[in-house]
Amino acid sequence: MATGIKSEKLFEVLKSRIVHLEYSPGQVLNEADIADEFDLSRTPVRKAFEQLKNVKLMEIIPRYGAQVAPIDFKYMKSVFEVDRQLEGFAARLAAERMTDEKIANMEAIIERLKSLDIEKEYKQMIIEDEKFHEIIFKSSGNPCLVDILDDLHMHTERLWFYVQKDITDANLFLDTMPQIVQAIKEKDADRAEQGAQRHIDVFVERIKQELL
Repeated sequence: MATGIKSEKLFEVLKSRIVHLEYSPGQVLNEADIADEFDLSRTPVRKAFEQLKNVKLMEIIPRYGAQVAPIDFKYMKSVFEVDRQLEGFAARLAAERMTDEKIANMEAIIERLKSLDIEKEYKQMIIEDEKFHEIIFKSSGNPCLVDILDDLHMHTERLWFYVQKDITDANLFLDTMPQIVQAIKEKDADRAEQGAQRHIDVFVERIKQELL
């Protein structure tokens, strides 16, 4: 039992469970059960459910309860259209602003990814991929852009986990990452932007092949 959690942290914990598919799409969550698990009253649980609804991770159905939102592929198409443009912009800014230390961190992530077995360590690969993106986002130096991209990646990361059984080629991660890092090292904003967009295009194309 995960007792003693502060009510303001409940949203983050539940969001993480939904994104990582610990709660599956369509699963019904019981307000009382969540309150008991975290040793809270129902009020913060209700608030967390409402927050999850606001970011499209939950649906509140009158007289039925709270249901983890299904993955809406039409909505995901719109997410990727926006994400592609904004990640490219973030990479462009990062090429001008990223420190040598952060570049070294990105290179270390690539090396760790090379050592992972995608079939056995898929979750860790997704985590490393998210760290890679996070460095780019934060290195953009634009807090508003970071907030927007964090919200978009909440949905794209969930989709990564959803298609796990269909992703068996680690090059889906590794083919484009070194190009992005090299462009940023050379402070080539155009190539950094193109590389970031290509990184997304490769994944979206694979999704189309496997699921559509």
